[in-house]
Amino acid sequence: MSKPLITIIGMGRGISFSVAQQFGKNGFRVAMVARKKESLFEFENLLTQENIEVKGYVADVRDFISLQNAFAEIKAQQGDSEVLVYNVSAYREAHPTELNVEHLMEDFKANVAGALVAVQQVTDAMKKNKRGTIFLTGGGTAIHAPSLLSSLGIGKAGLRNLAKSLNRELKSSGIHVSTVTVNGAVQKGTRYDPDSIANIFWGIYSANESERKWEVMFD
Repeated sequence: MSKPLITIIGMGRGISFSVAQQFGKNGFRVAMVARKKESLFEFENLLTQENIEVKGYVADVRDFISLQNAFAEIKAQQGDSEVLVYNVSAYREAHPTELNVEHLMEDFKANVAGALVAVQQVTDAMKKNKRGTIFLTGGGTAIHAPSLLSSLGIGKAGLRNLAKSLNRELKSSGIHVSTVTVNGAVQKGTRYDPDSIANIFWGIYSANESERKWEVMFD
């Protein structure tokens, strides 16, 4: 029996890399999606050195066709994803009255719409298999709505709502959806160390169904 597959959208050095390590060391194959081929090649080398089976795929979450194509390639090469992680944040500083609406729409594509597209690529197989876990990485801006980060706050609030509604829709099909709401700046060696956050993801995945929540607040 082949190892289960985790697909991580928005591969980077923080939470995504730590989640790849955590799940990879616990017997998962890893499919990574990011915009830059060079970054994916670097992560492939680092994770391979840890004996983790990993492959990168290039896509921009704002370009829904490229994202769909990446998922099609993953499925053709590696089969169905048992776990999906959407870990993307479009960040810009602008108060609401200063926020360009076109910038807001572009950010919304990354913060929310790309997540919906990604989820829609895996749910049919998860329903067929009667199992699956979907993680949408949230943030404290969804709760606290800082004025200077208005676009990000709107996006993370939308993502939080999406996670809750998806969990309500999909839990009867054996699919669990969670958002991990990180209320701080992710940085190694701090309370918000990405390795600690990755432990939360693994804890949700490995918990009994009755203990799995649609949202975990990491304060």
